Amino acid sequence: MRILGIDPGYAILGYGIVDMTGNRFTACDYGAVITEKDLDMPDRLKHIYSCLMEIIDEYRPDAVAIEELFFNKNAKTALLVGQARGVAILACVNSGLEVYEYTPLQVKQGLIGYGRAEKQQVQSMVKAILNLAEIPKPDDTADALAVAICHGHSSGYINRLEKYKGQYL
Repeated sequence: MRILGIDPGYAILGYGIVDMTGNRFTACDYGAVITEKDLDMPDRLKHIYSCLMEIIDEYRPDAVAIEELFFNKNAKTALLVGQARGVAILACVNSGLEVYEYTPLQVKQGLIGYGRAEKQQVQSMVKAILNLAEIPKPDDTADALAVAICHGHSSGYINRLEKYKGQYL
């Protein structure tokens, strides 16, 4: 299964594409969509949408995992990130992809086994799971890969439950 992970943002949107075979993960590509700060918001959103459509077209993921918003004390920032997140979801849905959403707590739980893990622990685990030489930069990229891995773990669990459903009842 090929999974596109997205860490939403309007200045930097992290993405990561991983292949999951059995319980093993391989990184296909990862990076960040960066928008120029002097662009107005509609143009930033258009850039995010266009870049995601290109990534989806090139890599043809089977599923998309996106991080849910963590409530930000700055309401304006939260609204802007929410707009970028909406555009990312729209690009995926318009491409016929199913979108799965995970809270930061769920992502940490899925990778580390502890929902209150530190950012550095998550990044180190991403590096180890994907057998990378270094932690992906910027942080948004590592976070996007973490979301994709979290979905892989979750979907594997869900698929096993479906397969064995009713056998032990």
